[in-house]
Amino acid sequence: MSETAPETAADSVPAHDAAGPEGWQPPRLADTVAVVTGASRGVGRGIALALGAAGATVYVTGRSSRTGERTEGLPGTVEDVAEEITARGGTGVAVRCDHTSGADNQALADRVREGHGRLDLLVNNAWAGYERSAEVRFDAPFWQQPMWRYDLCAASLRAQYDVTRLLVPLMLPADRGLVIGIGFTDGDTYLGQAAYDVFKHGSDRLNRAFAADLRKHGVTALALHPGFVRTERVEAAWEALSSGPAAVLHSVEYVGRAVAELAADPRVSERAGTVLTTGDLAAEYGFDDIDGRRPPAFRLEGRMTLATRMDRLNRVVAAANATGATAGKNT
Repeated sequence: MSETAPETAADSVPAHDAAGPEGWQPPRLADTVAVVTGASRGVGRGIALALGAAGATVYVTGRSSRTGERTEGLPGTVEDVAEEITARGGTGVAVRCDHTSGADNQALADRVREGHGRLDLLVNNAWAGYERSAEVRFDAPFWQQPMWRYDLCAASLRAQYDVTRLLVPLMLPADRGLVIGIGFTDGDTYLGQAAYDVFKHGSDRLNRAFAADLRKHGVTALALHPGFVRTERVEAAWEALSSGPAAVLHSVEYVGRAVAELAADPRVSERAGTVLTTGDLAAEYGFDDIDGRRPPAFRLEGRMTLATRMDRLNRVVAAANATGATAGKNT
């Protein structure tokens, strides 16, 4: 987020560069220093790349690195994404970071402080709640759920809290900044798994609390919900899902474009404490997905819960991975 002059009617629309190859005009974020957590793949990667296309400097964090293991063996590393950000016109900075580690979070804050002395945008995207999903049904009732699943969700929310409390002080001296929490809820609709439901709703509530505490300091906090996204996890099972009820609605960069537009909006403070959706922002700001479509906000419909959708997806991914591993041994 860059300094802005006093608002006029024209200032209500973010300044944009020329249209890119998919028709999106990235806002001008060349002066923006951002941190995107959990950005080695998935929605975090899409957000980081969109910010890069807008010219931002983006600290890309995650556990998957070229120098170590990749989470769940999925493709993508923090170094890969940082290089692609730079190729798109921004500046990518790779930071291997486990956000459940207080020491790693402190090291990240120290690195941003030493490298830039400030922070304009923090996107809390890291989420470990889907890991180990093939071991126990994701949508099993709470008395059949192992405590490690609760702990994965709880640790993810704790990580958002810890990262934010350490990085927000880098925003305070300038009396400006933006904190965006990536999550999903659908009103009071139960998401289909107790721990998942509690901590996803907790994420929205946490961002509302951040907004309240920051209201006198010029820093805005809000929650942003993607739709159903085609991530690397889904790519592993795309052929099995593309024609079924779990077909994915949009790319990861659709979410990134929403984040970039919010970061450039001089009136974003008016949204403090709110819960926004990617589809609604696309309609408001006038941007499309990379394929030229403009999917609407995702809503849960019918009797299938979000947890059941995720369970079916995770089982297809696990089966695909197992088939691939077997094939590799036989070649």
